[in-house]
Amino acid sequence: MAKLTFFGAAGCVTGSKYLVEAAGKRLLVDCGIFQGTQELQDRNYKPLPVDPKTIDYQVLTHAHLDHSGWLPVLVKSGYRGPIYANPATIELTTILLKDSAHLQEEDLLHARIHQDSHHADPQPLYTTEDVDPALKLIKSMPRSGAFDISPEFRITSYDAGHILGSSSLELTITEGGKKIVVVFSGDVGRYNQPILKDPATPPSKADVLICESTYGDRDHPEGDAAELLAQIVNRVVKRGGSIVIPSFAIGRTQTFMYYLRQLEDQQRVRIVPVYVDSPMAISATDLYVKHNEDHDLEFTREEGSDGKGDPLNVHEFHLTRSVEESKAINNVKTPCIIISASGMVSGGRVLHHLAQRLPDARNAVILAGFQAEGTRGRALQEGAKSLKLYGQDVPVLAEIIPMGQFSAHAGKSELLRWLTALPAPPRQTYLTHGEPAAAQALQAAIQQKFQWKAAVARYLDTVPIGE
Repeated sequence: MAKLTFFGAAGCVTGSKYLVEAAGKRLLVDCGIFQGTQELQDRNYKPLPVDPKTIDYQVLTHAHLDHSGWLPVLVKSGYRGPIYANPATIELTTILLKDSAHLQEEDLLHARIHQDSHHADPQPLYTTEDVDPALKLIKSMPRSGAFDISPEFRITSYDAGHILGSSSLELTITEGGKKIVVVFSGDVGRYNQPILKDPATPPSKADVLICESTYGDRDHPEGDAAELLAQIVNRVVKRGGSIVIPSFAIGRTQTFMYYLRQLEDQQRVRIVPVYVDSPMAISATDLYVKHNEDHDLEFTREEGSDGKGDPLNVHEFHLTRSVEESKAINNVKTPCIIISASGMVSGGRVLHHLAQRLPDARNAVILAGFQAEGTRGRALQEGAKSLKLYGQDVPVLAEIIPMGQFSAHAGKSELLRWLTALPAPPRQTYLTHGEPAAAQALQAAIQQKFQWKAAVARYLDTVPIGE
């Protein structure tokens, strides 16, 4: 009998890994790292309960590290099968994994110099040398439509509207002459957002649905995102301050650049230097322009009939690739905007910018995405008066501005809208990718609105999917 095991994203938002077993074969859907609390991060160093050598196939819904970032560990542990992803996801995953390994090596060096790790002998999860063996196993699958992984597994992809290449997957399992349909929502994006197409609900009569619940307990704040951003920029610039935007390099950075370019063109904000201080974000932005198959009609129109327009190119644009260029931003004493990873302030160059800018009340920090439990971003969101950066307590005097309008995740009502489009009730729904309160709230909403069977997935639980 076919079965499914939740190796991650159960009871928490990160670490997406789902093992499907059917007809004597094993398929792993997503392979992400855990982020957030120390307890969650420590899971990254634990082996899978099954031997990776016994897994036959692997497929990705999209490139974010909480869906792809454990691939080098999987391969280092013995996995040798194919890793399937669409072309945009392959290119983004390549950038992300290389950057992740580099940051881990930098963090390790810093921890050993400053002796500020809680481990006696800190080690990176993987190094740059571990990334290439994983990348060599990645094989392309179509952006949309059906694709046969094997006689047992057929995947059909639908645009999830979350980031470039993001997909919801319909998995059709053939076992014992019967077919079982399992739908994985992946991360569902927002409706009516710039750049990307709206999320598409698979038109599947699913036996089992695995649905994310990141914002299952709330909707995003209302309000015109462009107008709110204009008000912030004008207010901070007027008082002589700068804005730091901890931003996910893929998705959020490009959305900010799009809105800033619009506001500048409409003369609704003063033009100030915009520093995109993330080599990965720079590379990802190039891919956003390249992969026009994911663009919505408005973005396509702004690119022009020749496809050469660039709606992401703000007027005073500075791309900083080197460490020296990044450090030089410290010398900028006039108003500017700094966009830098990571989005949850869990690492990356943004730490160094926050250490410089948080103690000045003229400055502002915009928190634009989900801030997982245990991250510095969550601490700022909840009103922390100081933040530990590089072993030092940095006072938080800058204005902290949460902006849920820029989230790339569907809010509660958008998730229900996505579910409403399913042509028939699934026999069973499992809620993943949510902290307990969010997943339980969405479970209650589904039961009330649709009268479906819905359960909150539990870490390491195995459930039958072929009954």
